[in-house]
Amino acid sequence: MDAPLLALTRRPTGPTAETAAAENTRQLIQLRWIAVAGQTIAILFVHWGLDVPLPIVEMLSVVAFLAAVNLAVTLALPRHHVRSGEVMLTLLLDMSVLTLQLYFSGGATNPFIALYLLQVVLGAILLPPLSVAVLAAATILSYALLSFRSVPLVLPPGPTTQGFDLFAIGRWTSFAMVASLLVLFIMRISRNLRAREVHVADLRQHAVQEDGIVRMGLFASGAAHELGTPLGTLAVILADWRRMPEIMRHRQLALEVDEMSAEVQRCKAIVSDILHSAGRPRGDALESMTASVFVDATVDGWHSTHVLVPLDYVRGFDTVPIIAVDPALRQAVWNLLDNAAEVSPQGIRAEATVDATMLTIAVSDMGPGFASDALAHIGTLYRSTKGAGHGLGLFLAVNVARRLGGRLEANNLHGGGAEVRLMLPLINAGEPND
Repeated sequence: MDAPLLALTRRPTGPTAETAAAENTRQLIQLRWIAVAGQTIAILFVHWGLDVPLPIVEMLSVVAFLAAVNLAVTLALPRHHVRSGEVMLTLLLDMSVLTLQLYFSGGATNPFIALYLLQVVLGAILLPPLSVAVLAAATILSYALLSFRSVPLVLPPGPTTQGFDLFAIGRWTSFAMVASLLVLFIMRISRNLRAREVHVADLRQHAVQEDGIVRMGLFASGAAHELGTPLGTLAVILADWRRMPEIMRHRQLALEVDEMSAEVQRCKAIVSDILHSAGRPRGDALESMTASVFVDATVDGWHSTHVLVPLDYVRGFDTVPIIAVDPALRQAVWNLLDNAAEVSPQGIRAEATVDATMLTIAVSDMGPGFASDALAHIGTLYRSTKGAGHGLGLFLAVNVARRLGGRLEANNLHGGGAEVRLMLPLINAGEPND
């Protein structure tokens, strides 16, 4: 969104429906400050510069009232949620002030009566149809009243007799003001509304992805439950094999049975984690953990089952920051390491760094890198260069990071290969170790 034109206004924190309404109100506040300055200058210039008699006390009192209301709204806005009905009241206030100023300066004959159009057009953009109808009816009624009742505007004879038509100059100035202000503020308000629409579309996309996660979670928990029986059977069979004399006498076979037993136990642990995570509420599944402990244990746990893949692991911080960990986070990091090892069996690199607010786990490989179109869809479900049905690992990593308040980024390295960075927010940065 555009930054406010005046330093007295503030920007919202996000393009939601409420913050979009607040940002539009800020634009109206800016417009009202312009109106306060413009009316003050115009009143003083016309009264003292052109010698046109005006009820200056009444008109400047209206300007002071508008400035006081605008200052109060400016101070209250950061602590108040703006609704569309309040935007309509704001525009009605502006229209009422304009009506009073026109009443004291010629009514419907005043060239600046065209400023009514500014209020109506802004209302048509910002308000629902019923509110726009109310605003338009109030404008028409005000114009009609000014046509019958107002303080006459008495022009001195000098300027018009010397070839200057003050009404023509006023009409030209009014047209230029309306055109300029409409272009400026409609462009800014339209950008605010487009930002809100983009945000809503992003929320819809996230909802679709969350639905995919829910469906996969149901499927995974069902599959994990079904896998429990065959894994238990395999564990019993392997335990029986380990006691068989033929295998006990054959050292190589005994080592392979031990390795198979370890892998079965690992599978049973994964199945237990899935069932445990599926049965826990989301809030209860989160826990705090020292970042160094989590990263070291996760990387070491992965490497212990992939000893044939050279791994260069660097933890580039000595502080003790705390991160929020959920049961799926370890698997998300393992997915990144698995993907890197698959395309780069000759070696991969994992680096953990910390800045003021984030823990970054960067996994890089020496493979062919991402295709340009794949980079644009990193983390999209089932979008992968490996073919249909793949891409689940990065999808889960993206959503785990998002659920924890972080994000995932990917890029190709200049010397070849790719890098994927999982960034997680710190709960606190800790203090350096001595």
